[in-house]
Amino acid sequence: MQPPHLMIGALHNEGMNAGNESQMAEFMLLGFPSSRELQLLLFVVLLGFYLLTVSANLLIIATVTFDLNLRKIPMYIILCHFSFLEIWYITSTVPKMLVDFIIDDKLISYQGCITQIYFFFALGFTELFFLAMMGYDRYLAICHPLRYNSIMTRKLCNQLAIWSWVCGFSSSFLLTIPSSRFLFCGPRVINHFFCDFVALLSISCNKTYATDVFWYAFAWIIILYSFLLNALSYVHIIKTISRLPSLLSRRKAFSTCVSHMTVVLIFYGTITFIYIRPTTQYTLHMDKFVSVSYAIVIPLLNPIVYTLRNREVHDALRKIITYGCIRI
Repeated sequence: MQPPHLMIGALHNEGMNAGNESQMAEFMLLGFPSSRELQLLLFVVLLGFYLLTVSANLLIIATVTFDLNLRKIPMYIILCHFSFLEIWYITSTVPKMLVDFIIDDKLISYQGCITQIYFFFALGFTELFFLAMMGYDRYLAICHPLRYNSIMTRKLCNQLAIWSWVCGFSSSFLLTIPSSRFLFCGPRVINHFFCDFVALLSISCNKTYATDVFWYAFAWIIILYSFLLNALSYVHIIKTISRLPSLLSRRKAFSTCVSHMTVVLIFYGTITFIYIRPTTQYTLHMDKFVSVSYAIVIPLLNPIVYTLRNREVHDALRKIITYGCIRI
């Protein structure tokens, strides 16, 4: 195996000698350069994060699926879709990252890089639309409690979920197409732990002002559009809560929104820091560490946040565990 600095030099020479940049075979993902011992420690820690995230989200799906009461409640139908999304969202980056921790050739093919960009952003955009849908669910539950069950039916939940998936995956096409047309004249080294659009754009030799404007406008439209949908729901929620007669009723109503608000603030805060900036202001070393929060930490945080204070989920889990123990 070649040391990283020799591999970077080889990739640089190949890049400079390549006649047709679109035919380049592979890129090197720089990841988190460190000693072999620290790489193995990071491997163990992130493997634990990944397995825990997948297990926690699978447990939520199983709990909602097997509990007759929960699977009739719109909020838990949405949560089930959301957990399924989170499993694939973290899977789009972490398995490749784990492999790179234990091998020296941290390479990814050109096709593999473009594919990872597509699925990572498709799932990320889908999460934005899901958060907007969950905000709408909270709006109906608090502002129209008597009409909630007649409006937020199982059919509408599934329609909104399909709308979120379609919008997320179709939006990612608009980002993947320009990514597939980048040319690379210098070293094909991506200073990130996965193929991120911004990191790939930074090493492109045919980057133009128009490309920067397109990305900047695209990020603003997708992120702010979904955020405004959430904001609109919460404007009405806050108005309704403020009119409730007692402090206890206001606290009880607000507590049903805490989980969703926590996830919205953390997720939107990190992706806004990363993506809603002119590309000239990107600092890839810092951005790489911030990316860990929304690519790895948040998918684990979501099942914890949504179930930690949820008595219905706790009761359903207790029934499943008790039933399982009795069967065993």
